Amino acid sequence: MTNNMHSTKGRNSILAAVCLAAVILPMSFSGGAVATPAIGRDLGGTAVELNWITNAFMLTFGGFQMAAGALADEFGRKRLFTIGVTLFAAISLASGFAPSVLSLDLLRAAQGIAAAATLAGGAASLAQEFEGHARTRAFSVLGTTFGIGLAFGPLLAGFLTETFGWRSIFLSTTVVGVLALVFGAPRMRESRDPNATGLDWPGTLSFTGTLSLFTFGVIQAPASGWASPLVIALLVGSAVLFAAFIVIETRASRPMLDLSLFRYPRFVGVQVLPIATCYCYIVLLVLLPLRFIGIEGHSEIDAGLLLLSLSAPMLVIPSLAATLTRWISAGIISGVGLLIAAAGLAWLSRINLGGSGHAAVLPMLLIGLGASMPWGLMDGLSVSIVPKERAGMATGIFNTTRVAGEGVALAIVSAILAALSQSRLKELLPNADPALSTRITGAAGRVATGNLTHAAALLPEIGRPLLSQSYGDAFRDLLYILIAITVVAALVIFGFLGRTSSNTAQANAEGTDTSLAAKSANV
Repeated sequence: MTNNMHSTKGRNSILAAVCLAAVILPMSFSGGAVATPAIGRDLGGTAVELNWITNAFMLTFGGFQMAAGALADEFGRKRLFTIGVTLFAAISLASGFAPSVLSLDLLRAAQGIAAAATLAGGAASLAQEFEGHARTRAFSVLGTTFGIGLAFGPLLAGFLTETFGWRSIFLSTTVVGVLALVFGAPRMRESRDPNATGLDWPGTLSFTGTLSLFTFGVIQAPASGWASPLVIALLVGSAVLFAAFIVIETRASRPMLDLSLFRYPRFVGVQVLPIATCYCYIVLLVLLPLRFIGIEGHSEIDAGLLLLSLSAPMLVIPSLAATLTRWISAGIISGVGLLIAAAGLAWLSRINLGGSGHAAVLPMLLIGLGASMPWGLMDGLSVSIVPKERAGMATGIFNTTRVAGEGVALAIVSAILAALSQSRLKELLPNADPALSTRITGAAGRVATGNLTHAAALLPEIGRPLLSQSYGDAFRDLLYILIAITVVAALVIFGFLGRTSSNTAQANAEGTDTSLAAKSANV
């Protein structure tokens, strides 16, 4: 009994260590979005450079997830977790002293690599320590931890920015990282996959190159034009590297990404879940602070308080959703949640600029509630689709889909918003000459990032009120697109995961090591 108590205490200490480190990852994401307007005022920078403050972090965070998972299996989960947290804290400290937007962008890219190592090592360690329903609870706690970071990240960032300046945001994450390293890592036990074959360098480089070129192309498109040689070259290069990645992984003896898994509807359904939450939830954590602060003139603290209604449901709903899988299919719960989020987006689309303060609270609460329902189920499902010893690969695949999907979704949505804003501005200024068209393009990019002052300086003939109106119209049209994506994703989830019986859903959520083919037979 004493040994069991000691073992339970040890596992809980490991869970606490991973969660303490994990809470700073979403804080770094959402906090950076809140700080972007202040960073722009302090350091300047173009619209593209300011976009990279968030996108650089998300790109490398997602692009190195599978590589980090393979390294965790090869060299040890605790070792990679420790290295990741150490580098994350050090880079956060350096980011607090960044002299320019470009240097901050580069540091954020390096920080994303460290975050990938932290999450891959920590999540794989949890998969080794916990079994059955205890694993479900552990990953539910991990999901709730991410919810805490998402919920309070904007508020903390707003308070720190307004009180001490934007640099204090990065210094605060340094402190949390050091705490996780000092008090948590020593309690972790080392584990690795004895059959690991090392890092798939060709696969890693081709995949990371694919994401980098695609994201760069999409971000650059509003400024250069979709038909510009630079953007076309970037997108074509991305497609070529993606094709090379598929060929490399198909021929590898032990691939970083087992493409044969995509033959199973259940596996595909699990990967759709994080992509869906990207478009109905994650992108709003970046776009809404820019709207509240840059367009509507709210303070950073007020913007953080408003965003609590969007992210607060992440504190409780994921755990409730995990409990419901005892009686209801995880696919049904997730699909219903996405439809609720779509309804919240539709409600938000009816809120006009100037009234989107308190009037936006209930729509954002509904969006957060709906997105939280699949959030608590995704991690547990992801580790149940492969054998336990390949936990590093499982978490790597899922977290790559989730985090890389977030980076790609953010780049795509930002480009769409800029394009819609540009279209609205051209309607206000028809028959523009080339010089005016160039200024319209620049102003649209500034408006999309919430920089209304610089946009008004580029187009003084329009003025701030009409610029705000063009942004409001573009934002509403963007929400219509997000609604459509969310509804389609919900239908896919119903089709691929919704027909699973409640017993099978529970077994999958608990991480049983039955074969993927057997699980697919129940779908």
